[in-house]
Amino acid sequence: MKKIIAVFPTEREEKVKAELFKLDIGGMLITRIIGLGMPRGEEKKEKKYYEQPKTKLEIIVTDPAYETAVNILMKCLYTGKIGDGKIFISPVEDAIRIRTGERGPVAV
Repeated sequence: MKKIIAVFPTEREEKVKAELFKLDIGGMLITRIIGLGMPRGEEKKEKKYYEQPKTKLEIIVTDPAYETAVNILMKCLYTGKIGDGKIFISPVEDAIRIRTGERGPVAV
């Protein structure tokens, strides 16, 4: 299993959710956040940090669905402009559904 965290402009949230639900994932966590940083790829003489409203999406997917989920995110979020966002991926050792005690991919 993999945990995918995507941070991206809030205006793309609905499109991302609609496309990911086509993958038949069990659910996702959505958090509205403020990104604070200096845009990469711009030449600036002065270091200035900007606050931008962003959406943080977190999903856990099985290994077979992992590449498909990442491709969906890339397709939905790519504009080629600064500020498209970031995707972070990490392994998940286990998952437990508290209500039933199920473990592993079936708990997701």
